[in-house]
Amino acid sequence: MTLKRMDNVSIVVEDIQTMIAFLQEIGMTLVGETRVSGDWVDRIIALKGSVSDVAVLETPDGHNRIELAQFVSPAAVRGEPQDAPANMLGLRRIMFTVVGIDDYVARLQAKGATLMGEVVQYEDTYRLCYMRGPEGLMFALAEEL
Repeated sequence: MTLKRMDNVSIVVEDIQTMIAFLQEIGMTLVGETRVSGDWVDRIIALKGSVSDVAVLETPDGHNRIELAQFVSPAAVRGEPQDAPANMLGLRRIMFTVVGIDDYVARLQAKGATLMGEVVQYEDTYRLCYMRGPEGLMFALAEEL
């Protein structure tokens, strides 16, 4: 038994096109979009009659992917508040390594993202910040020094 790789992280969203545009603004590339439904999907996710639109985006190095899913049926269910704090149990954030963190923060704020705290320098290694994007998506930016 050998782990080969991690293929993607899936995020269920209410507005897939807004999230695609936001992740493209960060620098991800849209790999593909499709609609999935049928018995095989129902059996995997344990939901009868499921129909969802799916989009896959990839980081520039090709090593990491995010899969977005917008459920047409059954309707998506919110499991936590959109403004969940960083210490809430569960998957909390996605981190992106960037060049030009201040420019990223300004550009993403212009697209509606909010800075959760501030941009902070960690030793002589990184400048880091947490932000919140569409639908409450918490993400971090890190710039190597």
